[in-house]
Amino acid sequence: MITDLQIDSTLPLQQQLYRQLSQRILQRRYPAGSRLPSSRQLAQDLGVSRNTVNAVYDQLKSEGFLQTQAGRGIFVHEDIDSRHCPPTKGASPQPERVAIPPLPALPEGAIRRSDQDSNLPFTPGLPDLAAFPIRAWNRILHHHESRPSLMGYNSLQGYRPLRRAVAEYVGSARGVRCHEDQVIITQGAQQALALIADIFLKPGDRVLCEDPGYRGARYALGRHGNPLIPVPLRHQVLDIDVLADAGPARLLYCTPTHQYPMGGILDASQRMALVEWAQRNQTWIIEDDYDSDFHFYTKPFAAIQGMFDQAPVLYMGSFSKTLMPALRVGYLIVPDTLVEHVLRAKRVMGGETALLTQAVIAEFIDSGQFTRHLRRMRQNYREKWEQFQGLVIDQLSGLAAPIAESAGMHLVLTGDWPDRDCNHWLWQQGYGSTPLSAHYLGPAQQQGLVMGFASASDQQLRDCVAALAIGLARAGKR
Repeated sequence: MITDLQIDSTLPLQQQLYRQLSQRILQRRYPAGSRLPSSRQLAQDLGVSRNTVNAVYDQLKSEGFLQTQAGRGIFVHEDIDSRHCPPTKGASPQPERVAIPPLPALPEGAIRRSDQDSNLPFTPGLPDLAAFPIRAWNRILHHHESRPSLMGYNSLQGYRPLRRAVAEYVGSARGVRCHEDQVIITQGAQQALALIADIFLKPGDRVLCEDPGYRGARYALGRHGNPLIPVPLRHQVLDIDVLADAGPARLLYCTPTHQYPMGGILDASQRMALVEWAQRNQTWIIEDDYDSDFHFYTKPFAAIQGMFDQAPVLYMGSFSKTLMPALRVGYLIVPDTLVEHVLRAKRVMGGETALLTQAVIAEFIDSGQFTRHLRRMRQNYREKWEQFQGLVIDQLSGLAAPIAESAGMHLVLTGDWPDRDCNHWLWQQGYGSTPLSAHYLGPAQQQGLVMGFASASDQQLRDCVAALAIGLARAGKR
């Protein structure tokens, strides 16, 4: 008879009994070869159903704790691995220390875990989610969520109606020359960058990057140890003249329509010079057109990809800022001859992109909702940009200088203060930002804060600038 089991009738009986019996076996309180009561007897002793006991016994037998001996009863298995049992009878089991192989070192500049909230107001790249047309989105979602054709597998390349919608949209809005078979739907822009790195880069291949620039590109393109060569800016855009002395490179990453984070825009002559340089040097241009939809006063220049026939350009974008980051859907547009290369790499990296989400985005675009949403957000962000810039000029004069083009979802503030300390201080006040110095590949040439105004309310715009007036004044005195 077993007398040391305690059963609480308010908790799942089967779970309790399994846990207590297995622990006692591991602790060698029931040693190998010892006999346990029959299921009938144990059920009677504990006042539980025999079915409950039988289910627990069956589970313990399937896991090798118990064994049945014909005509004799149920016993603790004779081959219970004693390495998992403590040597002292009755002692509490201690987890065994197991030697594991050496872990790889984190590369320099690797992202480390952080408790900071990525959805605070003024977080760069975060759109105005409160203004998202969620009812229209949900109607489309409900229309698709029960379709059997969207419950299975689809194509590595992406849902054809979405590829068609993307090709038509970037063709009309950005002048991109492509058809739907050149479009690959990705799991966000970051996967597009990682795919490019996997396809194009061999050990030792150099990659040119804007400096300062988008950190996500640096992480993806440098993850195999390829040298990342900083290319400085001039007048807040990539300095094309410097490229003549930059040396050979396999890839060049740039944000020509709204340089990230400084906001400059390459003009038509600079774009032509960039493509001519790339053709001479056999370098592929990665054109990240992430912010092209939010120009407030003038229509943006056409994408580099569409300006020339046979341009060595890999064009990429995503729906993180135009719709919402949680979708994790982007797109990569490449020449026909590269499509199979991308699909082979995508098969290894992550497989298909979520099919239901793709179908909802496709209908959202085709129904005209996407264009209407962008029109509203363009006006929304223009008003916030004007208000934020005005507040900064009025209240932060002498403390911070805004660097802004009439486009995008963020504003850069520069000044004579330690930007990483100010970034942390702002987070403690409940506001997001990123330090400008973190965007430099080499030594930081400026200190500043990259502040995304799109997600902030009118009151938060005023409150944050008032807080900055106090915080930056203190920081500048240190």
